[in-house]
Amino acid sequence: MAGPTSGGPPGHYLYPCMLFAHREEHLVTTVLGSCVAVCLVDPRMGAGGMNHYMLALWNGDGLATPKYGSVAIPGLVRRMLDMGCARERLVAKVFGGANVIGDGNGVFTVGYRNIEVATALLAEEGIPITARDVGGDFGRKLILNTRTGSVLVSRLKRADGGPVALPDGRPR
Repeated sequence: MAGPTSGGPPGHYLYPCMLFAHREEHLVTTVLGSCVAVCLVDPRMGAGGMNHYMLALWNGDGLATPKYGSVAIPGLVRRMLDMGCARERLVAKVFGGANVIGDGNGVFTVGYRNIEVATALLAEEGIPITARDVGGDFGRKLILNTRTGSVLVSRLKRADGGPVALPDGRPR
C-alpha cells in the first residue's frame, strides 16, 4: 500500500468502533467480519471518510460511541459536513455484515442487523448508496481512497473455513 515513504497518499488503518474523514487524499484500510463499514464521499470536493461499527443500535446505556451504527453513521455524516462537504453531493458505499462468527441465521445475525441499520439510516439522511458488498460468510479487507472514492475490496476466508474475525471485530 502506498504511504508517505513511497511517495503515495498517507495510509490510515481504521480500527473497529472508529471513524475517519479527511479533505486530503488518504488510503483508509480496515478489515470486516460481521462489522459494517460505511464510506462517504463528496466527489466534487474530493473528500471522503469511513466508519467501522460492530453493532447496529445503541440502547442508550453507557457512552454513545461509534461502536454502534446508529451513532457511527450520523457521526460520519456530521464530520463530512463539518469539513465543508455538501449533503446533496454525498454518496455512500456499504461493506461487511458477514455471518463469520456463526451467530445465527438470517435476520437474527449481527451482520444482517448491521446492514439493515446502514441502509435505513442512509435513506433517512437522503444519501444514496452507490455500491455495496454485504453479507455472505466471508470477511473483507477494504482500502478506501478518500479523494476518488474508489474502494478496493478483498474477500477473506481462513484456510480451515473458520471465521476470519474475532467477535470484537479484530482480524485473527
